[in-house]
Amino acid sequence: MSSSTETAAPELEGGGSPRSVHGWRIVAALAVTQTIGYGVLYYAFSVFLTPMARDLHATDAQIAAALTLSVLIAAVCAPLVGRRLDARGGRALMTAGSLLGTAAVLAWSRVESLPQLYAVFAAIGIACSMVLYEAAFAVIVAIHAGNERGRATGLLALTIVAGFASSIFLPLTGLLVEHYGWRTALVILALIYGVAAIPLHALAVRRHPAKGRAQASAAAEERAGIVKAATRRRPFWLLVIAFTANGGAVAVIAVLLITYLVHLGHSPVLAATLAGLLGVLSVTGRLITTGLQTRLPAALIAAAIFALQGVAVLLLPLVGHGAAGAIGAVLLFGLGFGIASITLPHLLVERYGTVPYAGLAGRIAAFSVADKALAPLGAVALAQAAGYGWVMGAVAAACGIAACALVAYHRV
Repeated sequence: MSSSTETAAPELEGGGSPRSVHGWRIVAALAVTQTIGYGVLYYAFSVFLTPMARDLHATDAQIAAALTLSVLIAAVCAPLVGRRLDARGGRALMTAGSLLGTAAVLAWSRVESLPQLYAVFAAIGIACSMVLYEAAFAVIVAIHAGNERGRATGLLALTIVAGFASSIFLPLTGLLVEHYGWRTALVILALIYGVAAIPLHALAVRRHPAKGRAQASAAAEERAGIVKAATRRRPFWLLVIAFTANGGAVAVIAVLLITYLVHLGHSPVLAATLAGLLGVLSVTGRLITTGLQTRLPAALIAAAIFALQGVAVLLLPLVGHGAAGAIGAVLLFGLGFGIASITLPHLLVERYGTVPYAGLAGRIAAFSVADKALAPLGAVALAQAAGYGWVMGAVAAACGIAACALVAYHRV
C-alpha cells in the first residue's frame, strides 16, 4: 500500500500517548467546543438569513454570500494553520481563534451594511480555520501518537458529539431570534461560545513540549521534508481528489435535498424530516466505519460507502417520487454523510505518521473546503439551466470519482 520511505515517519519527542485520563479530558473539552463552535459559527447562520436580509435591505443571495466567503477564507487559511499546528500544537492557536470567533460574532450583531457583514464573515472564516474540525483532529492525532485505537476512539467520540450541533443550535437559535430578535440572539450566542471555548482551549488543550532552537529547527526540517515528499507523489493527490469530490457531493445534497424532495412531490414537512435524518445517519456511518477499520482497509471501506452514495443519488430521481423510495435513497446516502471526517485522519497517519499530519490535512482542506463552498452554487446554476436530474447525475459522478480514487490509493 505504501513505500517504506513514505510510511510511519518518526514521531516528535514528547508526542507519545498521553495518560488515558488526560487524553479523554482533552477529547471531552474539544467535543464541547466543536459542538458549540459549529452551532454558533456555522449552523446558526441559516436562522439569521431572513431577518438579516430584511433589516439590511438585501436579498437572500447577498446575505448567503457572506457564509460562502467565510468557508472560502477558511479553506485559504487551512495550509498555514496546519503548519502552525504541527510546529506549536493547538493551545495558543485555538485559544486565539476562540477569542477572534467570539469578537466576530459580537461584531456580527452590530452590522448595518453588506460590506460590514462580509468583513465580519471574513474574520469568522479565519476563526473557523483555527478552531473547528481540522484543528481539533490535529490535537487528537498528536496526543494519541502511536496509539491507533485511542486515536480512532477519540476522533469517533468527538465527531459523534459534535454531530448534534445542528440539532441543538438550530432550534435554540430560532427560539432566541423569536424572543429577543436576531441582534440580541447573536450577543447571547457569542457569550455562550466565548465562555465555553476560550477557557477550554486555553486550559485543556496540550501544547507541544518545549524544545531548544536546534531541536525545533530539526523537527521543522523533518516535517517540511515529509510534506514536500508527500505532495510530490501520487497517493497524496489521490486523497485530494477523493475527499474533494466527496466533500462537494455531500455539500450539494445538504443544501439542495429539501428543495429536490419538494420538487419530486413531497411535502415540505417530509422533506425537512428526511433531510434532518442526515445528521443522525452520519453518526451511524461513523460507528460502522470505525468498527470495520479493525478488519478491513480504511480506504476500501470509504470507497465502498462513497460508491453506495452514488447509487443512492442515481436512484433518487427514479424511486424518489414515492415516500418509501425517497426514504430508502436518503438512508443509503446518509450512511456516508460523515465518514470522511474520520477516514482521512486514519489514512494520513497510517501512511505518513503523526509528525506532518496537520500540514498535510491543511493542504487537503484547502481543496475540499473550497469545493464544499462552491459546489452548491454550481449545482444551483446547473439545476436552473438543465434541471435537477443533471445535478443528481453530477453528484453521483463525484461519488464515483471519490470511490475510484480511494481504490487507486489503496493499490499504490
